[in-house]
Amino acid sequence: MADLIRSSTLLLMLLNPFLLIIYLIDVVQKLDLTQFTRVLVRAGFIAIIVFCLFAVLGDTVFSDVMQAEFASFQIFGGIVFLLIGLQFVFRGPTAIEILRGESEHLAGAIAMPILIGPGTISASVIIGKHHEVVSACGVILAAVVISIVLMIGLKAIHDIVRPKREPLVERYIEIAGRITALFVGTISIEMIMQGVKVWSDKF
Repeated sequence: MADLIRSSTLLLMLLNPFLLIIYLIDVVQKLDLTQFTRVLVRAGFIAIIVFCLFAVLGDTVFSDVMQAEFASFQIFGGIVFLLIGLQFVFRGPTAIEILRGESEHLAGAIAMPILIGPGTISASVIIGKHHEVVSACGVILAAVVISIVLMIGLKAIHDIVRPKREPLVERYIEIAGRITALFVGTISIEMIMQGVKVWSDKF
């Protein structure tokens, strides 16, 4: 039981709803609570399927299906998040323009790369190695559901507080977005360096 809790906590920390809500701030401001919940639930459903797939198949997805090294995935993922981090630095939380548009297109954009990334996929592979299939999928389901519920709660709080304290909320979002950029940039560089290290060790 303790192992299941630790595994669920690992994935939940990587999904970090308090960080993800900053990524989605333009969506939070654009959609009402019902629309936001609907889109987020669909994105969570996509993420659960992908995470369970990697938990069950593990490294086989990369070595046999994709015929590529996981290090390549780390490097590419690091570059993607580095670009997102740079946009946050120069443009603030509204940097992720892909999340703008009609609501029916948002679920996939939120699922990838907001929920589904190199870190969460790596965690899914690790969870799959440490637990049986049913337990691993249960752990993934619990972590994603908790993250989604917390983000919906944060959206509800935002909708209540913003009309009364809009300047304060906007200032918080701006500061949090800049801090998030530092975090994202640091993690992305670390991912790139880990991928490069794995490749360099082969020569």
